Amino acid sequence: MPEISRFYGIIIRMYYGDHEPPHFHIKYENYEAKISIADLKMLTGHLSRRALLHVLEWAFEHRQELFEDWELMKNGKPPKKINPLD
Repeated sequence: MPEISRFYGIIIRMYYGDHEPPHFHIKYENYEAKISIADLKMLTGHLSRRALLHVLEWAFEHRQELFEDWELMKNGKPPKKINPLD
């Protein structure tokens, strides 16, 4: 599963050929979650409040790039790295 971004110990990834809806995976410490790109809602898992706020801020800033990576990976192509949260 390719890593798309990493910041504050938070790792953002996507799977090749993953199921709809478009989403990304988060790993932070002992937490794991999936977040929908379209509405930035948590689909599964748990994150600490602080990590979730960082992830949502980052995803809001990079939503178009996330959709582009989703399309690339859906077609078996490697994703582009996305800048971390500043």
